[in-house]
Amino acid sequence: MRALVIAEHNNETLNDATAKTVRAALALGGEVDVLVAGINATAVAEATAKLDGVKTVLHADDAVLSKQMAEAMQALLVPMMADYDALLAAATTTGKNILPRIAAKLDVMQISEITEVKSADTFVRPIYAGNALQTVTSSDAKKIITVRPTAFTPVGAGGSASISKIDAPAGPFAAEFVSDELTKSDRPELTAAKIIISGGRGMGSGDNFAMLERIADKLGAAVGASRAAVDAGFVPNDYQVGQTGKIVAPELYIAVGISGAIQHLAGMKDSKVIVAINKDEDAPIFQVADYGLVMDLFKAIPELEAAL
Repeated sequence: MRALVIAEHNNETLNDATAKTVRAALALGGEVDVLVAGINATAVAEATAKLDGVKTVLHADDAVLSKQMAEAMQALLVPMMADYDALLAAATTTGKNILPRIAAKLDVMQISEITEVKSADTFVRPIYAGNALQTVTSSDAKKIITVRPTAFTPVGAGGSASISKIDAPAGPFAAEFVSDELTKSDRPELTAAKIIISGGRGMGSGDNFAMLERIADKLGAAVGASRAAVDAGFVPNDYQVGQTGKIVAPELYIAVGISGAIQHLAGMKDSKVIVAINKDEDAPIFQVADYGLVMDLFKAIPELEAAL
């Protein structure tokens, strides 16, 4: 069993999701290589080579790979899969964009968002918004797998893999990158934060999220939101935690004014400690919370800020 992992990076730094995906790949029981595709990403390749368990880092460096567009990645990966039994990527926007295309080209089924590796051909994945776990056995010759990073611990950084340069695919391709608009913040990124404080519809307005931001600044936390708060226009889409938002598993998750709809719980119930503040004692969020405070958030949050 030989597995290839697609490194998650921004051409400058390696995303922690890669180390977690390598952990899943190692559980398959064979050799693990990692593909670093990008532009001027030598530092990323060097960081990847330090991951425990990685045998070889394959480094493709070209402008056509700068944003890891699916068409370019397909041209690079499909020929490579002749030498591999499995292809894994983190279940991020990048991984979810690339792997379905590879699976289609190889005429195999994709196994999505696994949370456990039982064996080289058997995996566990959540279904029904995380309310049930499905064990899947694949008979496909090539396994195409996205990995839910929150379910795996990262491998260490004591490795010394070799780095091998490989040729980038020749363009041009039908799709090209035009531009992106990134939200800049001094706070941690949601999926990487150790502490998250999230607000729901109960916050009442976007202006009231300033209360949570002050708490976040004191705790070094990220700020999240439920879909209800995002749909109401209180905060931007990139704040959203849940089934159709970001899947998080911080050390501490503080839910403020969030009722706890099943879709939201699917995105945060793996948090180590969950604290819920809601004036409705029957809110579903209390069923998963480790600590619950039945109190008006507009009284509780100022008191919490003063205590901090």
